[in-house]
Amino acid sequence: MAFDIERFTQDSVRVNWEDLDLDNFRENPLPPETLRTLRYMCDVEYHTVCYLRDMLVTRSHGEGEVNAFMTMWNREEFWHGEALAHVLSLHGVTVNYDQLKDRRKKLGWRDRLAPVKQSLLSNIVGKDFVAVHMLWGAANEWSAAAAYKRLGVLEGHPSLAELLRRIAAQESRHVAFYATQAKARLAGNPKAQKLARFALKNAWAPVGSGIMTDDEVTHVMGHLFGGTEGRKEINAIDRHIGRLPGMEGLTIFADALDARGVAA
Repeated sequence: MAFDIERFTQDSVRVNWEDLDLDNFRENPLPPETLRTLRYMCDVEYHTVCYLRDMLVTRSHGEGEVNAFMTMWNREEFWHGEALAHVLSLHGVTVNYDQLKDRRKKLGWRDRLAPVKQSLLSNIVGKDFVAVHMLWGAANEWSAAAAYKRLGVLEGHPSLAELLRRIAAQESRHVAFYATQAKARLAGNPKAQKLARFALKNAWAPVGSGIMTDDEVTHVMGHLFGGTEGRKEINAIDRHIGRLPGMEGLTIFADALDARGVAA
């Protein structure tokens, strides 16, 4: 089924949490490992604007539907960060823009050169760059949706689970756009398939890599996707990717867990 971009832009709203009993956290706080994971998720959501910045200098910028989607996508991701920051604040964890700015500064030349690198790659690759972008986005959004759902199950707090369900529902719509676009752009295009497969196999890393430290990435991957049930979620994402044209047999998520020593 084709993704209805007009309906998406019209229906897009910020995630709501005002009706949830989140004040219950004051009496029943979340454990440290969950707060650590939530902080990671919050920081990644707030960094979405940097990813948008990098994409605006590529061939994707000239695609009308992609532009419309990414505008609303960035807005929704920002509010995901706000919702998670609110939960953290109820636990005495403050997330402010000065901290986020400092984190970006610590990235140094890598952050400053990211738009230049993306622009050069886009011009070298040509229009097939958009197919790579769409597939990359699908992979990241599949993992984001799975992560929110998984954390809701692991923690079991009713209000947190509902908030994470709402965020995951929006992430799932993001998946639908990216995957629909990727499938259409990869189908019947061997060059795009080869480029996309090479990019995922050799350059992709879990969401947050490059922003957060390796220790934080490993913690989140292990917390959410360690053990038998977690590995089932990861294998399901790899199967989703493997069903797209030319991506058969890719196991980038399972490979990432194995590389970080996250046991199945």
